[in-house]
Amino acid sequence: MKSAFHAPAARLVAVGLVLAATTGAASAQCGRASWYALTSRTASGERMNPAAMTAAHRTLPFGTRLKVINQRNGRSVVVRINDRGPFIRGRVLDLSKAAAQKLGFIRAGHAKVCMTTVG
Repeated sequence: MKSAFHAPAARLVAVGLVLAATTGAASAQCGRASWYALTSRTASGERMNPAAMTAAHRTLPFGTRLKVINQRNGRSVVVRINDRGPFIRGRVLDLSKAAAQKLGFIRAGHAKVCMTTVG
């Protein structure tokens, strides 16, 4: 049996990823994001504010802060999760209009982003 010190580099990377996942270390999640602007209440009970830096995510707890980076232009913003969604297949995040504007994808309607938890 070989020790971990003699394992191929790919195996060490895989072991590191498993350790990061099991220890709760922050990791980036990437996917498509869109923006939305409601005139009603969010799933957390607060009124939707299109000017706030907020977002909807399917599973993250309300209040979680995420740093979101637009992969096309490198712009970033920190948002707070206050709603559930997106409900469109293939999307990982719905952002407020203000957050999407700072990220530079209002006209496109969606963008490829990566996000990491903050704090």
